Amino acid sequence: MRVSDIASTTVVTVDVGASLAEAVGRMLDADVGSAVVTDDGAPGGIVTESDVLSAAYRSGEPLSSIPVRAAASAPLHTIGPSATVRRAAEKLGEHDVHRLVVVDGLDVVGVVSTTDLIRNYAGIREDERRRADAEHDWLTRENIW
Repeated sequence: MRVSDIASTTVVTVDVGASLAEAVGRMLDADVGSAVVTDDGAPGGIVTESDVLSAAYRSGEPLSSIPVRAAASAPLHTIGPSATVRRAAEKLGEHDVHRLVVVDGLDVVGVVSTTDLIRNYAGIREDERRRADAEHDWLTRENIW
């Protein structure tokens, strides 16, 4: 199974200079839990629901007065759409994050999250079983020469 099979293609972006209120508004409008943070259109970070809550609690200020840059996580962790879901799970663990931004060249094309992995667990397990069976068949085949 590939990342493109399970990733959300709804991607919200917000400029690094915007307020958290603007970011939250865009996230709520799109019914997503994160926004890719851009600087002059180039993706460089991500702000999540958890980041927003943490920044609001720490500052005690209204979201409209907190800049996105104060809450965003950087660097941005990315993966290609043709990468395996197994590789996505590995990268999520390696970087201790819950979301990877899916990029195709320089274009942001989606977001894959731990929730996406959980929702697709049965299909991922079936793919892994088929891969293991194929590997076993290959390694145990009779010499055909």
